[in-house]
Amino acid sequence: MGTVNVNRNVTDVFYRYKMPRIMAKVEGKGNGIKTVIVNMAEVAKAIGRPATYPTKYFGCELGAQTQFDHKNERFIVNGSHDASKLQDLLDGFIRKFVLCPECDNPETELLVSSKKGTISQGCKACGFHGPLEVNHKVNTFILKNPPNMNPATQGSSLTEGKRSKRSKKGGEENGGTESANNSNVQANDDDEANQASQTEALIGAAIPKKDVEDDDDENWTTDVSEAAVRKRLEDLTDGAKGMTISDDVEKSEKERVDMFYELVKKKRDAGQLENLQTHKELAVEAERLDITHKAPLVLAELLFSPNIIQEVRKHRNLLLRFTHNNLKAQRYLIGGIEQIIALHSAKLMDKVAGILKLFYDNDILEEKAILEWGQKVSKKYVSKEVATEIHEKAKPFLQWLQEAEEEESDEDDEDDSEVEIEYDDRARIDLLKKSDVTPKVAPKKVIDEDEDGDEIDIDDI
Repeated sequence: MGTVNVNRNVTDVFYRYKMPRIMAKVEGKGNGIKTVIVNMAEVAKAIGRPATYPTKYFGCELGAQTQFDHKNERFIVNGSHDASKLQDLLDGFIRKFVLCPECDNPETELLVSSKKGTISQGCKACGFHGPLEVNHKVNTFILKNPPNMNPATQGSSLTEGKRSKRSKKGGEENGGTESANNSNVQANDDDEANQASQTEALIGAAIPKKDVEDDDDENWTTDVSEAAVRKRLEDLTDGAKGMTISDDVEKSEKERVDMFYELVKKKRDAGQLENLQTHKELAVEAERLDITHKAPLVLAELLFSPNIIQEVRKHRNLLLRFTHNNLKAQRYLIGGIEQIIALHSAKLMDKVAGILKLFYDNDILEEKAILEWGQKVSKKYVSKEVATEIHEKAKPFLQWLQEAEEEESDEDDEDDSEVEIEYDDRARIDLLKKSDVTPKVAPKKVIDEDEDGDEIDIDDI
């Protein structure tokens, strides 16, 4: 079993933070097929997180149910999934929940306050401490199952229902033996209960919970007056607000996209889209709603008109915030551009090549995204006929891009060959010989002038 760098963006073979490669085994068939992550316990130990966290993250990203069996160290994701795909997903988990936002080292720990509904992060390498600036469905699971919690008491999956109480009761009746065995499959509460607990934590409501075992049995009270609640909300950072107010994440994707649409429309109508603070706010909201990739599609619909050439330059910074180094977001943006061209085809259809070049020159669309789009006509955003016509109009620009790429590749090959000749031993000898000759030639220039700088008359010699 090989190892890889915890931060796979680091290519240094001597990088000190290593982890085992994920090993996955597919079991069952039909509706009962599932993927067992054989070495999840070892991987989790290497990144310093409970094994349930990355497993739950896989389930959220893949839209699959998860199961945990701590006694036998079996961590399961329903469905058939390749180990390479899970390894790529693990990179996303590490980037969001393990690496320090300041020094990029994985020497961090999560500090969870279930009562307050907050998650903070501390780094042992650089001393950074602050709220976790990530809003993901896994946050709810982490709040319910903090890192210092006994792993055997953590929930297994949403499909397990509420077996925890029955398991606990059965264990007490049988002298505790059955309780120890059943604790491995204890379940989460449903999502609505999670969201309700976060809301209660946000306003500081005093709700004694006799069904849940807390570290202490003391009842606590908090001032819940309107002024006190407003004061506590003002004290929260933007990251903490986005993390605690997460009811919207449970809505359908269409509803979340519509929410983002309304926010952008509101900012546009108020003339605030050129404000950098607004750009940051929109990016945070798209991340919170988990629609960062689709956000450019919304922006294209609201920002562009027949005057798209002027509007691209005007909103370049906002578009770059979503598309920079994000090929998936760029593909959605191209889809939005197709819709705008189709809507105003009389004015924009003949300008397709120029419009794409404008996005390319402003670094909003990368060469790779444009060439991939040009390889296939899709009817995902517009009709097949309109899409075909747009591709036809874009051919001159696509051909220019392709030729430029080929020329650049040829130049790179020539540069490589020149480097090899430059460091050839015989070339070095030739250079040394030339350098020995040049000092002997230099004195000849002095013969034409005397010490005062006057020219010498040859007839006087």
